[in-house]
Amino acid sequence: MASAFKIAALFFLLYGSWRWSAVSGTSPTDMFEQWIAQHGRTYANESEKSYRLGVFTRNLDYVNAFRQAGNRSYTVGLNRFADLTKEEFLAAYTTTGLRPSAGSYPGLNPFRACRGPTAYGLLRFGAWNNHAGSCWAFSAVASIEGINKIVRGSLISLSEQQLFACDHNDDGCLGGLHYRAFSYVFSNGGITTEENYPYEPNKATCDAPKQSDHAVSITGYEIVPTNNEKLLMNAVANQPVSVSIDSHEFQFYTGGIFDGPCETNLNHEVTLVGYGTEENGAKYWIAKNSWGTLWGDDGYILLKKDVAEKEGQCGLAIRASYPII
Repeated sequence: MASAFKIAALFFLLYGSWRWSAVSGTSPTDMFEQWIAQHGRTYANESEKSYRLGVFTRNLDYVNAFRQAGNRSYTVGLNRFADLTKEEFLAAYTTTGLRPSAGSYPGLNPFRACRGPTAYGLLRFGAWNNHAGSCWAFSAVASIEGINKIVRGSLISLSEQQLFACDHNDDGCLGGLHYRAFSYVFSNGGITTEENYPYEPNKATCDAPKQSDHAVSITGYEIVPTNNEKLLMNAVANQPVSVSIDSHEFQFYTGGIFDGPCETNLNHEVTLVGYGTEENGAKYWIAKNSWGTLWGDDGYILLKKDVAEKEGQCGLAIRASYPII
């Protein structure tokens, strides 16, 4: 087993530190105005703004009730999704769930979704991404960037756009799967940089010259045996690993160890970058998300580790893979 120091070093080497954020106010209306200013939100008219205030207020009630209930291992707050209903959030930032049977998932059809309103973009390395269905590309790129840093010593920002537009194993903003992205990068001979081929989700035509301008190559990929957190831990001890997950209850997460509620209706993809244990013995996975640094703990979420269910917390052990260099 890798030491806790090794895991922490891997995480901080690749992705830096965490920070907390909060929104406060003296009334729902005051809080909403502060939240609008913080997030730069604009609305088409006063009617829309009034509707969003109502949504915000109901979400505030949920957050307050969660906090008052106490005895939870994670926190929630009024983050950048606070003016969305749960239905809107799921439609815009998650994909149609796929629940694979054990051992059969490599042949599944990809996720199918592309419903994100352009007003609600996803932040990644300073760039806004406005399609939830591209989470597979962000997860795969994060894993390739990580192993390249570990093996070759340089952290290079790679192109999600190349996967989005050129990987015909997957369906761009309609969805995809991390291991298919790795298969494409291997078959293509590599992937170019973010600088050379920046993310533009409205451009779905592949730029062939940029596709051939390789910055990083891989020699293949491995699929972690399904429903086995121990083998998943062995993989994450050495490098970032892409996983599919049920993110239905992630909307207001702000920190701590997420321990549910959730099921195994896979609708999102993230990248596991480490794991650890708190002083009280609580074990957790560290996952990098693609919803921006204004969500979660600076864009990350901690997920309960070594749960009773073989699928892992929120199904994270069902479908996992990583690239090889």
